[in-house]
Amino acid sequence: MEEILKLVREYAETKAANKTWVAGRDFVNYAGAYYDANEYEAGVKSLLNGWLAMGDDSLRFERRFPKQFGKSKGIVTNSGSSSNLLMMSALTSKRGHNLPKGTKVIMPIAGFPTTLNPTLQVGFTPVFVDIELDTLNLNLDQVEQAIKDNPDARVITFAHVLGNPPNMDRLMELVKAHNLILLEDCCDALGSTYDGKPLGSFGLMASCSFYPAHHMTMGEGGYVATDDENTDVILRSFREWGRGCYCVGPGANKLKCGTCGKRFSNWIPTLPDEVFDHKYVYDEIGYNLKPIELQCAMGLEQIKKLPEIHALRRRNYNLLFAIYEKYEQFFHLPRAQAKSDPSWFAFPLTIRQGAPFSRSDIVDYLEENLIQTRPYFAGNIMLQPAYSHLMDPQLAKDNFPNATHAMTHTYFHGTSPVITPEQIAYIGEKVDAFMSLFKD
Repeated sequence: MEEILKLVREYAETKAANKTWVAGRDFVNYAGAYYDANEYEAGVKSLLNGWLAMGDDSLRFERRFPKQFGKSKGIVTNSGSSSNLLMMSALTSKRGHNLPKGTKVIMPIAGFPTTLNPTLQVGFTPVFVDIELDTLNLNLDQVEQAIKDNPDARVITFAHVLGNPPNMDRLMELVKAHNLILLEDCCDALGSTYDGKPLGSFGLMASCSFYPAHHMTMGEGGYVATDDENTDVILRSFREWGRGCYCVGPGANKLKCGTCGKRFSNWIPTLPDEVFDHKYVYDEIGYNLKPIELQCAMGLEQIKKLPEIHALRRRNYNLLFAIYEKYEQFFHLPRAQAKSDPSWFAFPLTIRQGAPFSRSDIVDYLEENLIQTRPYFAGNIMLQPAYSHLMDPQLAKDNFPNATHAMTHTYFHGTSPVITPEQIAYIGEKVDAFMSLFKD
């Protein structure tokens, strides 16, 4: 094995050394995975060990990661989307909050579909609020009004937009005053803080994504963090088919009593005289949302890189801000919420009303010059085809004007650590060239 791993490392180092980027020839990608020979070696070693499903590396990763969110517990999953589904599903458990179908969930109408989808998938009812154009975060005045209009609302969920939180002081006042359950979607916000506390530490649960574009990657993957022991148990059950028990690792299945120490006991009340295998007792109607061992082996190496990753993302934000600051009369620029220190997922720009160019104008220009951009995800999601049955499109446009404006006027550059200062300087040259067309 050692000889194989040596060759793997040599290959990875050679590949990295031969990477070049030429302005005007190669794309400036909006994002990309940031990894090196250590991840290559960890992945191949895991594969050669011969245990493919969740094992010892998965357990180590699960135990080490929750402190990133200021939490004590959590579970690794196969994606950030699955993590959001698990958070919402956990609230339906009879062993937990036991929220019924129709439970009202307050959330912003703009964002990524998988913040909304779990609400619909478990049968809850979304209560939408608009966003702020300056931050793209949920409008807290509207949150307060939504609570007054829906006193039976039980949950609030939202994503910290591209790493930048809303005013968490005011939000938490509302959460506590009205006994709401807060779920934080931190898929874009790993490493961001508010008042010195990690985002993800404020709610009952927090989710994370390890897709290649995100702060750290395992190829795919996600995480749900919590401090609540019962919630942790429920999350594990939903992740693993609804099982009441789980045995992880190459040796667990060979143990007579499994990892719980009492695997073979009388578990089923309707079969009181029968000894049943606890691994096959189901407490929930769950899913299979587990990652594989190789992903977690790579994830253990990625955790080590997080301080460097966060520093590079903040650097890239600052470089992009310097480019666009001189054109602020045309753009809503992204600024950190007071008391926050974002590890920026991206650099969003919303074109102001009255600007002499459209989003299509500048995005087409940038893309023609091999600079990738992205829109603000789904924008006003009620205008997307999949959700058209939930709200009349005209009502969605009229009642949520900021979300609609962001859908048509917002784009973003990536702040990924794979983007170099040289590439951002090239972005600056092309932005300046485009803006020169609109000098007075």
